Amino acid sequence: MATIDLTSDVVTLTAALVDIASESLSEQEIADAVEEALGRLHHLELVRDGHTIVARTSLGRGERVVIAGHLDTVPANANFPSRLEDGVLHGLGSCDMKGGVAVALLLAATVADPVRDVTYVFYEAEEIAAEFNGLGRLARERPELLDGDFAILMEPSDAGVEAGCQGTMRVDVRTTGERAHAARSWAGSNAIHALAPVLARLDSYAPRQVEIDGLTYREGLNAVGIRGGVAGNVVPDEAVVTVNYRFAPDRSEAEAHQHLQEVFEGFGLTITDSAPGALPGLSRPAAAEFVAAVGAEPRPKFGWTDVAQFTQLGIPAVNYGPGDPVYAHKADEQVPVEHLHRVLSTLQKWLTT
Repeated sequence: MATIDLTSDVVTLTAALVDIASESLSEQEIADAVEEALGRLHHLELVRDGHTIVARTSLGRGERVVIAGHLDTVPANANFPSRLEDGVLHGLGSCDMKGGVAVALLLAATVADPVRDVTYVFYEAEEIAAEFNGLGRLARERPELLDGDFAILMEPSDAGVEAGCQGTMRVDVRTTGERAHAARSWAGSNAIHALAPVLARLDSYAPRQVEIDGLTYREGLNAVGIRGGVAGNVVPDEAVVTVNYRFAPDRSEAEAHQHLQEVFEGFGLTITDSAPGALPGLSRPAAAEFVAAVGAEPRPKFGWTDVAQFTQLGIPAVNYGPGDPVYAHKADEQVPVEHLHRVLSTLQKWLTT
């Protein structure tokens, strides 16, 4: 069984976490290690739900913050185990997001008497379909465990605050035709050819830029897959373009769907995946105070993160963690040592002053 040492420094702890393989749906070993380490901290109340661990202080403070990070990684890509070189820790999950998890674990271990109560959540299966997401399961089935006035998701954010997140929706745009022998194509109707106006609309599409709380969110609409064809000598009777829409958080999922129906008027749409965005909520006192503590201008989050889970519960949330998100999921995934120390120091100060 793997073990982790919460008396070690943040770089050593991050490396130890990276060296515990934890691809999505294979988090038992790392969850066991986290549970065992946190179980030695008597100032915390511990709950385990599947491979998701919740640890809470109960000091009767006037405010509670939730600090959350996922334990799983995408599949390895010749980037396991960890390697420290020139002030940068390399390895699967180092950026997304075992560096952030290491910071949260050390906060749990070293800040026994915070000025605000803290709920730490270390959860499973963030990198795959939403039905497996441990944080989402808690939000649906045990939302009381996530109660709080403010939440920090330890997603890599270049050690700065990234507020809110985009919503995401995938749809299949489908065309139909009539099969025929390719030598007698006039006897049929080619569904792949019928996709031409769909691709033309995508090519000419001008995405919105929306300012919310002083942050500019950029939308995007892109074809991410295409399929069709029956055989090399058959005119196809069906073709599909899969389109991903990243929408600003001022739009609901229903409004996003309506927009896509307008863009692709005349074509059939099937939603295959959807998740709401999250408004930045920077005007909320807890969020504004945290941004001031970090001391840098917040940026909008491009992409979807689990801050949306907290927003759905009415809890303002931000992304704040070590690592440049451009390295997430890459073969050369990495996190700067300086980020690890800076994020840990900032959060320790914020929780104690």
